[in-house]
Amino acid sequence: MAREIKYSEAVREGFAQSMEKNKDVFIMGEGVDDPKGIFGTTTNLHEEFGRNRVFDTPLSENGITGVGIGAALAGMRPVFVHARIDFALYSMDQLVNHAAKWCYMSGGKLKIPLTIRCIIGRGWGQGAQHSQNLQALFTHIPGLKVVMPTTPYDVKGLLISSIEDDNPVIFIEHRWLYNMRGDVPKDYYRVPIGKCKTIRSGDDLTVVATSFMTIEALRAAELLEKIGINIEVVDVRTLKPLDIDLILKSVKKTGRILVIDGGWKTGGFAGEIMAQVVENSFNELKTPPQRISSPDIPTPTSPGLTKYYYSRHTDIAKKIVEMLGRDDKVTPDLFKVKSDIPLDVPDLSFTGPF
Repeated sequence: MAREIKYSEAVREGFAQSMEKNKDVFIMGEGVDDPKGIFGTTTNLHEEFGRNRVFDTPLSENGITGVGIGAALAGMRPVFVHARIDFALYSMDQLVNHAAKWCYMSGGKLKIPLTIRCIIGRGWGQGAQHSQNLQALFTHIPGLKVVMPTTPYDVKGLLISSIEDDNPVIFIEHRWLYNMRGDVPKDYYRVPIGKCKTIRSGDDLTVVATSFMTIEALRAAELLEKIGINIEVVDVRTLKPLDIDLILKSVKKTGRILVIDGGWKTGGFAGEIMAQVVENSFNELKTPPQRISSPDIPTPTSPGLTKYYYSRHTDIAKKIVEMLGRDDKVTPDLFKVKSDIPLDVPDLSFTGPF
């Protein structure tokens, strides 16, 4: 039975049900037992399941990742939480040289059922060292799966699937999603890893988006509908393995593609999707594929600079109008943003940092 809950509540429920179902599941990370519980996603889990299954860790990410790998090799299913994906950079040796390799090097005899949960996104002047979208780094590594859920329904189902998976999974959440609400079943359920999802049908152009940028794409779709443009929106959900077949099916239908990702442009994930589309569906394209990514500069801190750094639904709508050559349909007020909230604050209920 479904009911409407927050994204953050769906994460917590996925954790609780996974721990109830399997005693080998445990959660560790800096602040997981904090009163705010990582944006409410781990609140009071240490009281419900005990501090031997939900516990704080030292500021030693590489070492603790090694603990997680060892526990996974021994048959447990650890979840290591990074309140910022930037902190996962300290773990890269363990993740790239060990977690991603042991199954391959053992000929499939050893499994690493380890979930690395990382939080991305902007806000509150977090700046260059705490606001990075580093998903493309992890998609480059064979042996790692990379998951980025957008909706409350998907975040619970994909979290459960990730914890059950016998491979290391980089599970990435955007902190602007935590207050968003959606229908989520009370039951224990799975959303399969490795499947994209068409969340809006359209005929004029395909938009392929990741995480919070999918929300911005849907907002752009509502804007464009006012001038008779109907776009199809594909939510990637799993970056690796990538469900390229569904994307190609959509491109065959529309003949145009715009890829939107919060990471940097050069070497980014948006470029990977464009490359695969060109390799496989070049003759289906009516116009050159385009992308919207973050500019190739460190993330700014001040509200004045963030206003020009982050892309939003109006930028997406403008790009689509340009790609379709429909500038004649644009009214003077169409792309005006009516909000007094700074661009790096999702809504006024967010006071940060955890």
